[in-house]
Amino acid sequence: MNRSLAAALGALALVASVPASAADLPARGMPYKAPMYAPMYNWSGFYLGVNGGGAFGNSDWNALGVSNSPGGGMIGVTAGYNWQGMGSPWVFGLEGDVDASFVDDTTACGATTCKTKNEWFGTVRGRVGYAWDRFMPYFTGGVAFGDVKAHRFGFGTSSDTNAGWTVGAGIEGVIAGNWTAKVEYLYADLGDTTCPAASCGTATNVDLQMNIVRAGLNYRF
Repeated sequence: MNRSLAAALGALALVASVPASAADLPARGMPYKAPMYAPMYNWSGFYLGVNGGGAFGNSDWNALGVSNSPGGGMIGVTAGYNWQGMGSPWVFGLEGDVDASFVDDTTACGATTCKTKNEWFGTVRGRVGYAWDRFMPYFTGGVAFGDVKAHRFGFGTSSDTNAGWTVGAGIEGVIAGNWTAKVEYLYADLGDTTCPAASCGTATNVDLQMNIVRAGLNYRF
C-alpha cells in the first residue's frame, strides 16, 4: 500500500513539472524572410529619343581677316544601341542624331556685314560608359555633319554640307522603367566652306567650330 501511494505521488509530481519546464523554453522567433533580390540594371538594347540644347562657337573669314561667334539653339532626335556584358560595368554603344540648328552670328565686314550660319547638325558617334547600376558617365566621339552657310550682305550667299569630327562626354541615368535622361557636352569642328568672290566680294574660306551642350530623353526597347 505504501509503495503504491509513493508511486502515485511520484507520477503526479512528474506530470506537474512538464508545464513548468515547457514555460522555461525560449519563445519561438518570427519566421525568417530573405530580402528581395534587386538585379543590377543592364544597359543593353536599342533606344530612341529626343534631344535639345544650345551651341556657341567661332567662325573665321580667312581672306577678309574677320571672325564672328555663332550661337543658338538646337533640337532633334536620337537613335542608338548599347551593349553591356553580363556582370561587367563597361557599356559600349553607337549613337546617331540629327538636329535642327538655329546657330548664327553677324559681324562687321569692311563696309558691309558677314554672317555665318548653321541650319542643321548631326553626328554618328561611338560611346564608352562605366555603369554604376542605373547611373552611367561616358565618353563619346565620331563624325559630325552639318551645313556651313556664309552670307555677305550686298553680295550673296555660299553654303556647303560638311563632314567633320566631334568629341565629348556626358552622364546618363535611369529615371523610370525604360526611360533614361542624359546631359552631354560635344566639341564639333565642321571644317570650312569656300565662298567665291561672286558671293562674298572676295574669295575666302569660312570655317565653323562649336561647343554644344544638350540634354536628352531616351526610351530603351
